[in-house]
Amino acid sequence: MSPLKRPLTSPLKKHRRPLALAAAWLATRSLMLWMLAHDELAPLGRGGVSKEVGQLYFRWYGVLSHGAFPADDRMWQYPPGAGPVLLAPALLPMLTYFTAFVALTLATDAVITVALARAGRRPGRSPHGAALWTLALPLLLHIPLARYDVEVTAFAVISLLTLSRSTRACGAFAAMGALVKVWPALALIGTPRGRTTREAWTSAAVTAGALLTLLAAVFSNPFGFLRQQGGRGVQIESLGGTVLGFARRAGWPGTVRYQYGAMEFVGPYVSTVAAVSLALTVAAFGLLLLWRVRARRWTPATPYDAALAAVLLFTVTSRVISPQYMVWLLGLCAVCLTSRHTTQRPVAALVVAATAVSSVAYPGLYGEVVHSTWAGCLLMLVRNGLLATAAGLSFARLWRSGHPVTDGVKSDASARNAHPIPAVFPTRH
Repeated sequence: MSPLKRPLTSPLKKHRRPLALAAAWLATRSLMLWMLAHDELAPLGRGGVSKEVGQLYFRWYGVLSHGAFPADDRMWQYPPGAGPVLLAPALLPMLTYFTAFVALTLATDAVITVALARAGRRPGRSPHGAALWTLALPLLLHIPLARYDVEVTAFAVISLLTLSRSTRACGAFAAMGALVKVWPALALIGTPRGRTTREAWTSAAVTAGALLTLLAAVFSNPFGFLRQQGGRGVQIESLGGTVLGFARRAGWPGTVRYQYGAMEFVGPYVSTVAAVSLALTVAAFGLLLLWRVRARRWTPATPYDAALAAVLLFTVTSRVISPQYMVWLLGLCAVCLTSRHTTQRPVAALVVAATAVSSVAYPGLYGEVVHSTWAGCLLMLVRNGLLATAAGLSFARLWRSGHPVTDGVKSDASARNAHPIPAVFPTRH
């Protein structure tokens, strides 16, 4: 190639990928906005998806704007950090609450995309994370725009992506996310042992304490949500709900009732299924602790892979697997795919497949799921089977990556005595 052509073609090649990503983001988000504007159509939920923001969130906004959490509302089951997120549409007073909420959600979505794209341009990184987030999120149709899970996911994504630059920032973002919806605290499960973990976890504790104190001073009843969480049953879309759905087909006399903001099973043995789910969650936590104690090797992707494995395990053992939970998993899969060292590529493929099936279940064929028809039961079996397979595979690959195969006793001893934090984790504070 002629040297005279290089200055002209090189910049074009350099900017081609970001331009393609931006075009894909604009096209897919425009489609999601169109679906949200036409969600009265039967395949899009007959308006049920948008009611979450227009009615429920707006009602909570009215209570929060008077300096109190909706503690007596059985549907309020969120930590106090959710309050500022639901109040945020007030920053755009020229718009209605619904329109402002959607606008802020899109802005947060764009921030996630940019963060993933920038991370993918670093040495040893990959642009596939930003591509997955951009192209897979629309598989959930317009649901991400009508829930605040994109905002929650942003805290976890940014927490993980800042780990290699500032452990304190990583901990602070994880804490802020945990105060909004708990699960972003799991972003810290894979921090390398030693100084990195101490600084990240200390920062998270200090941030959480400071923000809780502030929220308790500004709002009344900040911990009322705990009473509502304890009363939740088994949602029809959970793994336990899938079991009860097939039991219903076999003659089990239970029914489905709308309570605590979700369609849940009521009847004999539901409490037993809920107890088993809780026991499985405790077992999953034990497995994660065992991995952390026994792991001998950390790669640059280990914190990302561990976060995905942890959230997958807690999701599949939960009594609730709402469609918006897939937003969390897609965000964490995208973070994993920004690293060329990740072990989670097959897991990401399973999560994307589960996401596509999930949108068929809700809002597409939700009536079939509610009435536990054979179509509804099989649909949930496929979706939850994919998630359970993804969780098992994710943890297995995480475990193997932390226990490299060694040759001979000497090599094994060297692996045990090696410092678990590689030199690839420099930090700036």
